[in-house]
Amino acid sequence: MGGMLSELGKKLAERWLSLLVLPGALYLAVGATALTLGQAHPFDLHRLTGQITSWAIAPATGTAGGQVVLLAASLAGAAAVGLAAQTLGSLTEPLHLAADWPIWPPGLRHLAQWATGRRRTRWTDAAVSWHRHRDEAAAARARGARTTPLPRYAARAAMTRISPERPERPTWSGDRIHAVAVRLERDYHLDLAALWPHLWLSLPDNVRTEISAARQALTRATTLTAWAVLYLLLVPWWWPAAGITAALVITSWRRTRTAADTYATLLEAAVRLHARDLAGQLGLDCDSLSHESGDALTRHLTPSAPPRPPDDTTSIGRPRSAREDSSH
Repeated sequence: MGGMLSELGKKLAERWLSLLVLPGALYLAVGATALTLGQAHPFDLHRLTGQITSWAIAPATGTAGGQVVLLAASLAGAAAVGLAAQTLGSLTEPLHLAADWPIWPPGLRHLAQWATGRRRTRWTDAAVSWHRHRDEAAAARARGARTTPLPRYAARAAMTRISPERPERPTWSGDRIHAVAVRLERDYHLDLAALWPHLWLSLPDNVRTEISAARQALTRATTLTAWAVLYLLLVPWWWPAAGITAALVITSWRRTRTAADTYATLLEAAVRLHARDLAGQLGLDCDSLSHESGDALTRHLTPSAPPRPPDDTTSIGRPRSAREDSSH
C-alpha cells in the first residue's frame, strides 16, 4: 500500500511539474525579460544579463534563507501562472469544439453562425465534386473500364479538409467529433449521447486507457491557446511576445486538429467494436449491428421523458384550502 501511494505521489508530482510549474516558470522568465528590455531594447542581451547579475548579487539572495524564499516564491508564482492557464484552457476548449455555439452570447453566436454557413457552402461544393468523381468511377466499372483514382482521392481529401460530414459547427475539430454521432446515427440508428455513458462502463481497461489518453491530449492542445492569450498580454511591454503568441496559436491549431481526429477515431471504433457486447449484457438479441438493433439499443438506454404537466396549472404555487386538504 505504501509503495502504491509513493508511486501515485510521484506521478502527481511529475504532472504538477510538467503541466503547471515548468510552463509557468518559462512564462515568468519571458515576463521578466519583457519588463527588463521593453519596446526600446527588445534584443539587448547586455542589458538583460546586467539586470540578471544585479538580481543575483542582491543581499536578499546571498543567504540560504533568502534563496529558499526566492525559490519558493518562484515555484508558487510559476504554479499560479500554470493554474491560470489551465483555468483559461477550460474556456478555450469549448471555443475549439463549439458544441454549444447556438447558445453563445449574441456576438460570438452570430460569428459562429457565419463561419458555419461559410464552411457548409464550401463543403457542399467539395462534396458535389467528390460524388461526381464517384459516379464516374461507378459508371466506368459498369462498362468494364477503370478511371484513375487520383482525382477522386483529391476530391475526397478536399472535402475532408473542410469537414468529414456536413458542417454543423464553426470549427473543423468540433465537426470531426460531431461526425462520430452523425455516422453512428446514419449507419446503426445509435444515439451516441445515450449510448456512451453505458458503453464506457463496459469497455475493457486498455480501451478506456487509450481513449482517456486521447482526451487528455485534446485538452492539452486546446490549453496552448490559453497560453497564447497569456503571452499576448506581454506584447504592450515587449513586441517579440507577439511572435511567441503566433507560434502558440499555430501549434495549438494543428495539435487540436490532430488530437480531435484521434479522439473521434477511437470513439467511433469503440462503439463499432463493443456496442454489440453491451447489447448482449442488457439481454437484447443482437447478432450484429443494424438499424433494428441500433433502434432497440437506443430505446433501451434512453431515459423516459418527464410526464406531461397537468392542464390546470393555475394552482401551481398556491396554498391548498382546508376543503382541498380534507378531500385528500
